[in-house]
Amino acid sequence: MSMRQLFLQHQAQTSDFPLMIEVEKAKGVYMHGSNGERYLDLISGIGVSNVGHRHPRVLQAIHEQLDKYMHLMVYGEFVQAPQAKLAEALTQTLPERLNNVYLLNSGTEAVEGALKLAKRYTGRTELISCRNAYHGSTQGALSVNGSESFKNAFRPLLPDVRHIQYNHLPDLQDITIRTAAVIIETVQGEAGVRVATNDYLQHLRARCTEVGALLILDEIQCGFGRTGTFWAFEQFGIEPDILLCAKGMGGGMPIGAFIAPQEIMAAFKTDPILGHCTTFGGHPVSCAASLATLQTIQEEKLLEGVTQKAELFKKLLVHPRIKEIRNCGLMMAAEFESFEVLKAVIDRAILNGVLTDWFLFCDNSMRIAPPLVITAAEIQEACTVILKSIDEATEALA
Repeated sequence: MSMRQLFLQHQAQTSDFPLMIEVEKAKGVYMHGSNGERYLDLISGIGVSNVGHRHPRVLQAIHEQLDKYMHLMVYGEFVQAPQAKLAEALTQTLPERLNNVYLLNSGTEAVEGALKLAKRYTGRTELISCRNAYHGSTQGALSVNGSESFKNAFRPLLPDVRHIQYNHLPDLQDITIRTAAVIIETVQGEAGVRVATNDYLQHLRARCTEVGALLILDEIQCGFGRTGTFWAFEQFGIEPDILLCAKGMGGGMPIGAFIAPQEIMAAFKTDPILGHCTTFGGHPVSCAASLATLQTIQEEKLLEGVTQKAELFKKLLVHPRIKEIRNCGLMMAAEFESFEVLKAVIDRAILNGVLTDWFLFCDNSMRIAPPLVITAAEIQEACTVILKSIDEATEALA
């Protein structure tokens, strides 16, 4: 029985139309199939492979940790060097107030922990998020997602959740003394890369402070250098009360975290004790990989090239079918006239050796979020293939 048959018969499916690309190995910006296929990865596993696939420094850190130990004990009981070193390194990238790190396995777990923490610390129950927001698919995270089509089949979800429009200042008045927290993507991802304007995030920060609500910034997709600064919020002159990260922080290994001031995080220690707990959170191998990823971004100066690389994409991707390119660093969306056209282009691009995708809540826009290590020559290659694929798809649709 082939791997494809095993995949279809025994592995749970998430849709009726998986990509069905069989990958044998990956390195840098390329993935390789079992029959000699090569794909230039423009989506980084949806924002994960910021330092590329199998970066040597990440592999070395994993190997070294494997020689010491793997799982030892549930999170928070033993002093484990990979956890402690990663927590310290993360706080050193942040404002002084954000000094306490809770390590988990994924982004959606970070969301769950942050929502619990906000309610426990404030004693309030109302949670506010944005329409077209994506924060994960577990029940609490799903509750604050901003798309009803993804939520209706799973109700009832968390009560006392309301939604506001991202980048719409009048809606900030909906944040009141009942609000435990506002959770918001610093840059909206699945909405198709929407960047705040008109000092929106500064006004949001001020409103949360005014009414005593916590501001949770979700940087699960836009953090760890994706936007050209280590954290996207650095570009907007604000600081969150709780920061969420995952995806790009692991160098390909599963890990997530929420970060807050120590006095806020302390709410989990009493009444009850173990207010939040996890067995595998902060797995030492994942923490070692994450620390190596963080150091690679810093020491190889990957942030310095992000803006220039994004501008090269925008310079090269000129075609009548492309209506607009939105971006914040190498978090990019190329908009087409319809999903029908975009899907045809994506399918052609994959056949031609470039992997890209669309967005959950913006299905007429192409996702472009390559590893930060992509070179100018590789960008040229990717754009040439995309333009060729647009022409081929246009001809086929005619």
